[in-house]
Amino acid sequence: MLTAENLTKKYGDHTALNALNLTIKEGEIFALLGQNGAGKTTTINLFLGFIEPTEGTLKINDIPVTLNAKTTKEFVAYIPETVMLYPNLTGLENLKFFSSLAGFSYSKGELTYFLNKAGLQTKAHNQNLGGYSKGMRQKVGIAIAIAKKAKVLLLDEPTSGLDPKASNEFCQILKELSADGTAILMATHDIFRAREVASHIGIMKQGNLVTVIEASKISANELEDLYLQTV
Repeated sequence: MLTAENLTKKYGDHTALNALNLTIKEGEIFALLGQNGAGKTTTINLFLGFIEPTEGTLKINDIPVTLNAKTTKEFVAYIPETVMLYPNLTGLENLKFFSSLAGFSYSKGELTYFLNKAGLQTKAHNQNLGGYSKGMRQKVGIAIAIAKKAKVLLLDEPTSGLDPKASNEFCQILKELSADGTAILMATHDIFRAREVASHIGIMKQGNLVTVIEASKISANELEDLYLQTV
């Protein structure tokens, strides 16, 4: 679970995030929409412990992040817009390496299972990452999250640059992870994918979370209209 209370981040006179209050429970997918500079990435970086808040508190599984960043990172997997993996290693080798960094040791069969669960086609498992598409690299990132047994998944523009098929596949995987109890926070510009995959959607503007709605209670067209009115 993710919680933020009065979470604020300032850089000098500039307020990047203003008094954010947010709760994401197990199995929920929360999509943050907003223009560049709205505060989406700042929110994710705060939960990751990359930066410290100016005011307020944030917790992962009821553990304060600011004082326990090393501990809370054990629960978290992070997939940025471009997943940084080793191009000269295969999908299996990358998964084995990053799993070992998290303290896990898996058999080849287990690693193969994780890649299959993440939707990576079997023939790609033993191919070097240098030949992977962006969508394939994202799937390895998901496999790492599964292998790490992450309870929280943080995503920053995960579908950016993906073709419609790859984007749809990625969203289906997120739904499966949420069904397994993973709490997911996704920053995105993609209104229609947000509506398709999220349980809740928040719209940010100039560091403020302006609107929060249940995805099931709004159509994609209504969400687009609301977004345009808000930003």
